[in-house]
Amino acid sequence: MNLSRVDLNLFVVMEAIYAEGGITAASRRLNLSQPAVSHALGRLRDLFDDPLFQRSGRTMAPTPLARRIIEQVRGSLGGLEATLGKGDAFDPATATKRFTIAMREAMQAAILPVLMTELGQDAPGVDLVTVRVDRRDIDRELASGRIDISVDVPLPLPDSIRRERLGREWLSVVVRQGHPLTRQPLTLDRYLEQQHIVVSARSRGMSAEEFELARRNLQRRVRMRCQNYFGACEAVRRTDLVLTMPQSHARTQNAHFGNCLLPFPIETPAYDTYLYWHANADLDAANLWIRQRLLAAVRKVGLGGEGVPG
Repeated sequence: MNLSRVDLNLFVVMEAIYAEGGITAASRRLNLSQPAVSHALGRLRDLFDDPLFQRSGRTMAPTPLARRIIEQVRGSLGGLEATLGKGDAFDPATATKRFTIAMREAMQAAILPVLMTELGQDAPGVDLVTVRVDRRDIDRELASGRIDISVDVPLPLPDSIRRERLGREWLSVVVRQGHPLTRQPLTLDRYLEQQHIVVSARSRGMSAEEFELARRNLQRRVRMRCQNYFGACEAVRRTDLVLTMPQSHARTQNAHFGNCLLPFPIETPAYDTYLYWHANADLDAANLWIRQRLLAAVRKVGLGGEGVPG
């Protein structure tokens, strides 16, 4: 196939139909008429000798071929956009832009209030969307442009994914005011005797503290497992249950609950947190700007330096 004879705009249409699930929604996104999008899809079908999308209820379902090539299409479109944008300046004061960031709940609660305070003052037209992405899909989501950056633990990602260490995190033990554990230094034996809360989006699997305990063949009673730290901290405030969570988030969250923070009674290495982005966005002015602002916000909440445990 001779690339010079191919209209690259067709691939923009293909990505829009794939992302939106239909011709009508894709036409709205692209600001094109429905007949124009339908005509482009017809040309794509001729080009690939494949239907690419087939009607399934109210949506257009991609064919196996469309699913196989969509990541390459998105990666190529993202690379072209980044190339075209390398010479462009990004003025946050006048820009209208939405950034999508993959970030875990604990990091959101610690960083987003600080980040949005600054963006509200300096970048009134900039919006943020945070999403949760399966760690196995982060490289594909970054390559496709569905997310702009990701904040997560160290991950074995390909060289096309750039990274920078944001900071270090330790574990803290959270108990209510007046809890018996606050009356003397917290020992491992006293910690293990308690009834505990585990916070995880997964229905099973080990949390960070459970991993450290398992390495030492230690066990504890988990009385409650839930999906968010807010509910867990409220349960701690009302009961004698004990919660172990990231230190920076514990400080932020429990300022509202009045709970006490104690050092985790096992000497453990710090947990590094990394910022990830795709190589296509290395020199993109907008992406570089939001990375810098995120780094600044992280330092303000105490994750940017080496920190101290406990």
